[in-house]
Amino acid sequence: MKATFRAAAATAGISLIVTPGLAAPVFADPPPSTATPIQHLVVIFQENISFDHYFGTYPIAANTDGSLFTAAANTPSVNGIAAGLLTNNPNAGNPANGSDAVNPFRLSHSQVTTCDQNHDYGPEQLAFDQGLIDAYPAEVGNGNCSFDYGHGTGLVMGYFDGNTVTAMWNYAQHFALNDNSFDTTFGPSAPGAINLVSGQTGGVVATGNGPSVPPIPGPIPDDEVVGSTVVGDPQPYGDVCASRDQVRLQGPNIGDLLNARGLSWGWFEGGFDLTKINPNGTTGCKRSHEESGNQGTETDFIPHHAAFQFYVSTSNLTHQRPNVKVNQYGTSADTGANHNYDSDDFLATLGSGNLPAVSFIKAPAYEDGHAGYSDPLLEQQFVVSVINRIMTSRFWKDTAIIIAYDDSDGWYDHVMSPIVNSSATSQDQLSGAGKCGNGTPLENAQGVPIQGRCGHGPRLPFLLISPFAKANFVDHSLTDQSSIIHFIEDNWGTGRIGGGSYDGLAGSLLNMFDFSQTQYGKRRLMLDPATGN
Repeated sequence: MKATFRAAAATAGISLIVTPGLAAPVFADPPPSTATPIQHLVVIFQENISFDHYFGTYPIAANTDGSLFTAAANTPSVNGIAAGLLTNNPNAGNPANGSDAVNPFRLSHSQVTTCDQNHDYGPEQLAFDQGLIDAYPAEVGNGNCSFDYGHGTGLVMGYFDGNTVTAMWNYAQHFALNDNSFDTTFGPSAPGAINLVSGQTGGVVATGNGPSVPPIPGPIPDDEVVGSTVVGDPQPYGDVCASRDQVRLQGPNIGDLLNARGLSWGWFEGGFDLTKINPNGTTGCKRSHEESGNQGTETDFIPHHAAFQFYVSTSNLTHQRPNVKVNQYGTSADTGANHNYDSDDFLATLGSGNLPAVSFIKAPAYEDGHAGYSDPLLEQQFVVSVINRIMTSRFWKDTAIIIAYDDSDGWYDHVMSPIVNSSATSQDQLSGAGKCGNGTPLENAQGVPIQGRCGHGPRLPFLLISPFAKANFVDHSLTDQSSIIHFIEDNWGTGRIGGGSYDGLAGSLLNMFDFSQTQYGKRRLMLDPATGN
């Protein structure tokens, strides 16, 4: 049987990678048609970086330390930190910032470990100061750790360049970068993750207090949920790894739409597999790795990063392992995991000759780029390793990889975001106390305005890596996190989520592609995970 399958595949021009002991890969028959040549989308969803924090001086690097970076002569410019903003920044001149008022400054290659900044829904709006962008140290700056390098709350103005975030700059050189992409709404990680998969942070139908599973039903603080909208970092209701306030959301997400079309997909998050034992002996929900700067350990799995766990239809609250062979991960046959896997499972399924149509990847926490416990070099290690594996697989020829982020961490960015959706709650602060924007909020399916979703929020990095990505290209099209689900909906014909989801407002990613190019499947960029070169 296997020999017959291999012979048929060879006749069809298919190159198979089969792990010993596994059944032959299972393919859709026939695969659903796509609107573009992209048959596989991989979203590497990282943590807490503003655009200026990584790309503010792109493509000019200081080249005083770290990995050497020299840009191609024809590299287009980005909307970065202009010379005047580097030397005469309004944050440095604002008395409200006190003694920590400072111009933007370069963090060296030896300063990758930094303090986590304030990136809550209201404080981020206050940092914008009604569009003046001059209150970052006062409102979101945090120097309350051993790694502020003498800047105090002014640390929030720090940025890296291509000598440290070398891989990111090299991907931008060879593929496409968007410098006009924003957090869908203001706020921290949970809203960013939820916006990635549904564009809808409203619709909370259950809340619970404390770490118990199941949680004790009851209200949670307004800075976690305001009205029925997630604005903070509550955890998924009933997740066995939950340790504090928990919520459940109603309504469809992109997983539901993919299921309805019979398409394979998966959320692959570090630490999700509770049966694995880490090298340091940790297991279960306590699996961990050493933090950046040798400060201690950080658990690999962070519940509020697991977007699909917030919805009953796409959750796996007990972290059950798959009940199928690895070459069927992501398919409807796997009723055990319900599309929720470990990041290690992504590499395993790729090695088995299988790749779901849509894959979302979350690094284990120590490699996700989040200040305080991760850093750019640990992040680079993970991102490059995953991309190298995809590029050397048979799927690369029709794959698009997106590197995107859940929020800005509060790091300085000089661009005022467009307010495409307004809100008026106790947590809103942009246009005055209790107000963000002057319009009418998007309405849910019942025609009721949904508050607590003011956006767009801060500007974030956004990279597209694909044989079909434009090369050394900077896209200025307005996009946000929900532009990713907008692309999935259009490419696989799922229809819109609707009901007030941002997917209906989201800008298109198509300007970052060139589907006419002749180098189909042949453009690869193999980087060193340690250096980014």
